[in-house]
Amino acid sequence: MKNNILYVFSLIFFLSCEKKEVEVFDVVIRNANVINILSGEINKQTLYIKNGRIKKITSQNHLKFTSEFIIDAAGKYVLPGFWDNHVHFRGGDSLIQANKETLQLFLMNGVTTVRDAGGDLTSYVMDWKDQIRQKTLVGPTIFSAGPKVDGQNSRWKGSLVVSNNYEINSVLDSLQKLKVDFVKLYDSSISGALYLKTIAEASQRGLITSGHIPFNVQLDQTIEAGIGAIEHLYYILKGCSSIESSINEAIIKGEENFWSSMPKLLKTYEPLKAQNVFDKLVKADTYVVPTLRISDVLSQLDIDNHSNDVYLKVMPKELLNTYKKRVLGFLESSEEIRNDRKLIHDFFKVLTKSLSDARVKILAGSDTGAYNSYIYPGVSLHEELDAMVQSGVSNLEALKASAYNGANFLKKSSDYGSVEVGKISDLVILESNPLEDIKSTRDIEYVLKGSDVYNPDIIAIQLECSDCLELK
Repeated sequence: MKNNILYVFSLIFFLSCEKKEVEVFDVVIRNANVINILSGEINKQTLYIKNGRIKKITSQNHLKFTSEFIIDAAGKYVLPGFWDNHVHFRGGDSLIQANKETLQLFLMNGVTTVRDAGGDLTSYVMDWKDQIRQKTLVGPTIFSAGPKVDGQNSRWKGSLVVSNNYEINSVLDSLQKLKVDFVKLYDSSISGALYLKTIAEASQRGLITSGHIPFNVQLDQTIEAGIGAIEHLYYILKGCSSIESSINEAIIKGEENFWSSMPKLLKTYEPLKAQNVFDKLVKADTYVVPTLRISDVLSQLDIDNHSNDVYLKVMPKELLNTYKKRVLGFLESSEEIRNDRKLIHDFFKVLTKSLSDARVKILAGSDTGAYNSYIYPGVSLHEELDAMVQSGVSNLEALKASAYNGANFLKKSSDYGSVEVGKISDLVILESNPLEDIKSTRDIEYVLKGSDVYNPDIIAIQLECSDCLELK
């Protein structure tokens, strides 16, 4: 009798344990080729996602589970959702809705996170950021600098003014109250001394900084002040020139300006000084954002007018109208200036390869936003990755420059940047291998934003632009 009771009890216990082994997940991605974004290794694995995070990763399909959404990813490739590390939401009240409409273009192209590098729509951007997090608005995760920091009579409306030492603290106080994710400094009117002091004070507060560099400040000084990232390659080029100091003096005296100095800086690029600069960037853990795609587009406007771009039909007309000023400015410039822009862009490709070879950390950013002609949200990030590879950067390093480096720069690597247990499940599933062909980043089957699954083809159909996703 006792044996029978014991047997029944054991059976009940066994069955109860069996029930407990059946786990419930929101999404399961089976048999995927998961790319280790750090090493480039590819492993066949199954991902189990719940509440917007990766809960389990297994190499075998023995786990008992139920799931609302099961994806058979056999033969497909999984890696972190793409980050565009340099975008702008801006243009004033008349462009609020137009900026908002671009959010879905990022997701359609697998861009699950953007770094907003300063604009004049801060209150709206912060609202969108919260709404996306609360799932009341569809779009990428937004990390924002809020308004730019500059001097009086700044080029960009909405910038915070630093014209004396006192204003440094008041400006940083206001940015911290806004809960910005980093501080973006601009170079149109801020003095060199105040620029360096602002970086140093921000660093003392534990704030991440990035920015342009005033041309009356040397690159070494900016690195030493503690800047986190340098946006665009013009400032790296200046720091690698044998005449950087004399250019500084000429700028201060009004004998040179930004664009007139460029050909001279290009001709006086000094490889030994450049290597010293690269070493300092590595030692200081300073990131560089090349923005090659916009450099290419703006240097070729006399050759390609972009009239056949498929994205013209999905871009808000209000944003397209902002492109005209920059386009006309280039087309009305002299042939010498246009040729100089082309030479500078060609050298920027060489410089990007040199930075990568020297192990300087690079961030992939497109510079999409109002006024930046024909740099379309979402797809321009893929064009940036392609441009980096065409410059000689390896496919893996280009991929790292998106999500992996982006997450590390913003100190968000505990949640983003790689496919690991515990991290937020912002992922892309690709039809082909981007380590073999970087254009495969556009070959997207699904985009995961947490536990939400998006089909880019469906988004494109809704936008009446099915050819937007055609591989070129």
